[in-house]
Amino acid sequence: MFAGIILASESPRRKTLLEKMETEFTVVPSELAEMPPMGDSPNAYAARTALEKAVKVAQSYPAHLVIGADTVVALGDRIMGKPKSKKEAALMLSILSGQWHDVWTGLCVLCLHHNIQIVKAVKSSVLFRDLTPDQIERYVETGEPMDKAGSYAIQENGKEFVRRIKGSYHNIVGLPTLELAKIFQQLGIATGSGSIGIFKS
Repeated sequence: MFAGIILASESPRRKTLLEKMETEFTVVPSELAEMPPMGDSPNAYAARTALEKAVKVAQSYPAHLVIGADTVVALGDRIMGKPKSKKEAALMLSILSGQWHDVWTGLCVLCLHHNIQIVKAVKSSVLFRDLTPDQIERYVETGEPMDKAGSYAIQENGKEFVRRIKGSYHNIVGLPTLELAKIFQQLGIATGSGSIGIFKS
């Protein structure tokens, strides 16, 4: 049915999560220059960016099933993007300190040849502990926050800041695997030992 599956992301976290689904795929980063939210709600922005990433790659691989994803952290309707400096990272973390916030991951599964386009946004919520200025400074100095939405990585040292989560942990890391598995099932794509069968000319 599909020439193959492509993950349109260079994120090692998304690659690892997709590998856990035991589905063969290749990685083709979209290299999309992400646009600012422009008034979008967090879920709409995450979904739109995931779609744009998938479309950019699918234009070169129209017979492949392309997976695009984008994760944003939001405090209410305020989107906390990736920090541009250590100062901005420290500010974001101080704002999130002691607060519940939402993590939205937009997910797009797209195949131009078969006219398939499934787009959704999945929400998880995270409660941070109360963080001291010293904790924030030490974490920022590790460099870990600098390419992470909201300035932290829950699967790395940032987990020490987390008191509770609601929803999917994988979604917070960057790929809602449960939702993706449901889409694969809807499309007749087997995971695990049967996954090789999807590759047809």
